[in-house]
Amino acid sequence: MSVRPGVATGAGPGASPRAAEASRVDALTEINLAELLDSVGLARLQATPLRHLFRPAARRFALTAAEFDARVGLHGLSEGSEWLVRQMTTGLQVTGRAHVPPDGPLVVLSNHPGMTDTVALFSALASRPDLRVMALDRPFLRALPHVARQLIFLPEDAAGLAAALRAGARHLKNGGALLTFPAGEIEPDPATFGTARAIDSLGRWTDSYALFARLVPRTVFVPALVSGVISPHAQRHPLTRLRRTQRDREKMAAALQIALPGYRDLQARVCFGAAQPGSARSARALCDGIAAQMRRMVLACAA
Repeated sequence: MSVRPGVATGAGPGASPRAAEASRVDALTEINLAELLDSVGLARLQATPLRHLFRPAARRFALTAAEFDARVGLHGLSEGSEWLVRQMTTGLQVTGRAHVPPDGPLVVLSNHPGMTDTVALFSALASRPDLRVMALDRPFLRALPHVARQLIFLPEDAAGLAAALRAGARHLKNGGALLTFPAGEIEPDPATFGTARAIDSLGRWTDSYALFARLVPRTVFVPALVSGVISPHAQRHPLTRLRRTQRDREKMAAALQIALPGYRDLQARVCFGAAQPGSARSARALCDGIAAQMRRMVLACAA
């Protein structure tokens, strides 16, 4: 999610815990409100009093996000994520857990359909409490302090990106686990939009993750496929027809799915593929192997 410049994300170092929490909810509400208006094609209302008509929906999700972050702080990323998955779906089905090594340097490479895909992965990777996530630097994530501690932010500038990759490599050298999304953008949910679109999106995956195999040869790479997180019913809501492009219609449907509990009748699924060693393989062979395995997993998802 995005937000206009200048939105605060805290109440200052001297604030009481209750004041800090209230300030965080306010910040999350502003972030959600800006994203909601953009998703429904009404970003122009951001500077008008009409924006307040959408505030209740934005605040409801802000309260959920704040509760999620608090649970992460108390119980850890996996358990907090399990709670949020239960709020946003009917449950989570995980297959292939045995492919995830319990220790040692690990890179999990996942598709990115959006919505609850990240928390579904966090929950599914409970066996790796050392998990860190390579994530785009977004105000929404910065406003979740406990979650943000588990993230390695990816800035847009080249120098910042190189620093983030070095931080990821250091974590791997210490035997840690990383989760990354090679597409770098939202991808089609294969259960909702079909296998053809999902497979096509794999062609846009970056191969930069192969750098970790060179820097930390002991690293093991595990592909992951998330599906069942995008409501097909929300995608067919009549309001989506008001948007002209497919991308905008899908953004509006996502906003409806967040705002309306009736569109959360979904079972999220995470499937882990077989682990592939990074050592003794060229970068091209590693990426080709991961891509081929992901294609097979997408096709199996539709079977």
